[in-house]
Amino acid sequence: MKMDEEQLVKKCLEKDALAQKQLFEYYSRRMMGVCLRYSKDGDEAQDVLQMGFIKVFEKLNMYNFKGSLEGWIRKIIVNTALDNIRRNKKFLNDVEMDKVDYQLHNHTENAIDTLSAQDLLKVIQEMPPGFRTVFNMFAIEGYSHKEIAEELNISVNTSKSQYSRARAHLQKTLIEENIIYR
Repeated sequence: MKMDEEQLVKKCLEKDALAQKQLFEYYSRRMMGVCLRYSKDGDEAQDVLQMGFIKVFEKLNMYNFKGSLEGWIRKIIVNTALDNIRRNKKFLNDVEMDKVDYQLHNHTENAIDTLSAQDLLKVIQEMPPGFRTVFNMFAIEGYSHKEIAEELNISVNTSKSQYSRARAHLQKTLIEENIIYR
């Protein structure tokens, strides 16, 4: 960044369009990656990104320069993605139970290490919405099952179950696509 974060935030708060553009351009690419993980496709992710940055600029006066600006923006983007999921009524329990192989093996973690980020993103985007949401929040964003339950208004056990099913679904997909073997 040409300006340090504090100067940039202050300029953005003064409604400086160039500073706002610079902030967006600096963080939008990384935040698009977050949006893609929670969305079913690129168009939906782009919408979430735009809605998220609108919120970032609306709430920028609440940023207190404690912790990283990127982390603060990420939290807003994740919450915007979750709001989008809720708004579109993609409930966590709308998954047919018989479509998932519940056997978990250690192969999944090894396969994830060898997948390209783009391949993994594609597999995650194809997960049912409930699986995708809990998987992202727990495995990627680092939320606890208790935090996920509170955020999504579900039980802790539902969060754990959705995560377990997401892993099983991921493993099944990786096996079907011959990325890992039983």
